Order: sequence, then structure tokens, then C-alpha cells
Amino acid sequence: MSDLFRVTRLTKEFSVHGSVLDLLFAGGRKSVVHAVDEVSFEIREGEVLGLAGESGSGKSTTGRLLLRLIEPTSGSIEYRGRDLRHISRREMESLRRKLQVVFQDPNSSLSPRMSVGQAIGHPLAIHGLGSAGERRDRVLEVMVRIGLTPAGFLYRKYPHQLSGGQCQRVVLARALVTGPEFIVADEPIAMADVSVRALILELMKRLKEEFNLTYLFITHDLATAKYLCDRIAIMYLGRIVELGSREELFARPHHPYTRALLDAVPVPDPDQRRTREVVRGEIPSAIQPPAGCHFHPRCPFAMPKCREARPPLKEIAPGHLSACLLD
Repeated sequence: MSDLFRVTRLTKEFSVHGSVLDLLFAGGRKSVVHAVDEVSFEIREGEVLGLAGESGSGKSTTGRLLLRLIEPTSGSIEYRGRDLRHISRREMESLRRKLQVVFQDPNSSLSPRMSVGQAIGHPLAIHGLGSAGERRDRVLEVMVRIGLTPAGFLYRKYPHQLSGGQCQRVVLARALVTGPEFIVADEPIAMADVSVRALILELMKRLKEEFNLTYLFITHDLATAKYLCDRIAIMYLGRIVELGSREELFARPHHPYTRALLDAVPVPDPDQRRTREVVRGEIPSAIQPPAGCHFHPRCPFAMPKCREARPPLKEIAPGHLSACLLD
């Protein structure tokens, strides 16, 4: 299986624009948010790579960087062997037919002034694909395949006239209408009711096979990642701390943060007791992240050397990487 994306030491820093007094107290130095801190990974063609972690860990920023919706501070993003940082804006716009995104909240990503048909067909119009009649036929075809039926009736409806599950399907249809090969799915079920989450996940699984898709699936829920993903990368405060296959990660988690996330997954058996120590505290500020391992202030196994140097992401088993100094 070849690599569709190869990301190397990808970094994104956002400047914090404070007051004049803030600059004076900081000695004239501008503060920055270390949103993504030298992350490296690959996404194989045809797989679902999960990116999991708490809010504020840099997952969504990483997804946007892959599509160049925001520009990286440093590092490389190779798509089929070509670094996306070094291609022209016009060429990048053309590539967006193949690289799509599904945002977390469908209500905020759909214009209330556009009907369902207009919203789904908008990417076709942007890229100048087909005549008006051909675009309508394509939209109706995708609507049927994604379960938005009766398609002719819903085509004229507006987002406020749809249910939450239908709005999520509209967003998925809009991403699929240009025939992409890669989709960044940013918490695609977070805003959906519990009753429809399983339906959306099953739909995404089916669409992956029908459209031959590759996903970057961003989530904070490891139970969801276990259902959909082939491999999972665990992200904490801008860094990837563990990466491995779904089976390996759930059977033999290595990093204490991964173990903490797994302990947070609800257990259906009320008599089953957790034996591992639960991690306490909040994720630190990305403006002044801790030195060494970012997780050491919350880690129950922290050692003095964890505060000194950044642990490298090293292979602890075939295909299983962890950035932890524990044996």
C-alpha cells in the first residue's frame, strides 16, 4: 500500500497579538501558540487514519494544514510525492477537487441562503464541471447514494428545514460530489444525536468502499476511532505521542496518555472496576508548553529526565511508535 500523504516535521505557530503592556512585560517578544509541533506521519492510500486527543491538542489544525487551508510555519506535506507547500495557488485550487473536508458543525458550514441542491452542487460550479443540467443530475445521483431521499424533494429544501442527520449527509454529499480521493473528516459526528451517530459512521464506512476513499478521521472518542480507523495517532499538545494499528493500540497501549484516553472510554459492565491510575488536571497552555515531554506534569509515571528533553517517537514494535521514555 503506497503513501498518499507523507508529513515531515510539520509545525504551525500562531502569533498572539497582545497589548503594548503585554509586550513590555514579555521583554518585547511576541507570544506564539504552538498549535502543531513537528509532527511526522504518513497516510496510506485507501486507509482510515485516526487522529485522536483532547480538545486543544492540535488535531483540527493538522487537518487544515494537510489541505493548505492554513499555511504551515515549517515542515513538508507531500501528496503523491509532491510537496504541497511548493505548488502554485492555481494548482492547489485545482487539487481541491481531489482533497475535501467535512467540518464538525454542519449548521455553521452550510449557508442558510443556499438550498440543499445549491450547497451540494456549489463545488461543481466553482471548478466549472459540467453544464447546469449535468451538475443537477450529478447532485441528485450523489444524494440518492448518500441516503438523502426523496432527492428531488430535498433538493429544494434549506438547512433549517432538515434534521441534524440530514444536514450531516448534505455536508458529506458536498464533499463527495467532485469525486475526491481524500477527505479530512473533522469530528463529523460530534454534533449529531446519539441515535444517528452509528448511522453516519456506517455510511462513511460504506462510502469509503464505494468511492475508493482515504480518510483522516479526527476525533476525541477512541471508541469511534476503534470502529472506523485502520491506524490511530494519539496527539497531545501539538505532538503525536503514539501511533499504531487499531488492534495494537487497544491491546498494548504504551504511552501513559493513550492509557488515560482508553480508561476514559465507558465500559458497559457496571461491575468492572478500573485498575489504572486516572490522569488528573487540564491540558497545559500551548503558549507556554512544558519543557521536555509535554505530558509530564500530568503523568503518574514522570521521571526527572522527562522534564529535560523531548522524547523521540520511536518504534517499540513493528508499526507501533511511542514518544515515551518508559520501557
